[in-house]
Amino acid sequence: MSKKINIGTNIRIIELPTYLKTADPMPTLRSPSLLELGAIGQIIDRKPGNYWVVKFDLHTFLLEERYLEAIDE
Repeated sequence: MSKKINIGTNIRIIELPTYLKTADPMPTLRSPSLLELGAIGQIIDRKPGNYWVVKFDLHTFLLEERYLEAIDE
């Protein structure tokens, strides 16, 4: 990664996971087709296990750092 990921960082999806986990109080698994490769979101929180809460236009998901790339926008 070219830039370190922190809360407030804008990110891009560089690889789609096999499923998406919602960041709801009761998380559910969703199809990865809800996001596209290259989708841009913003980090809003960090969770244990190297997971980040990422807010996209319509959804908020828990994603591992390996699927993310920090961007300048």
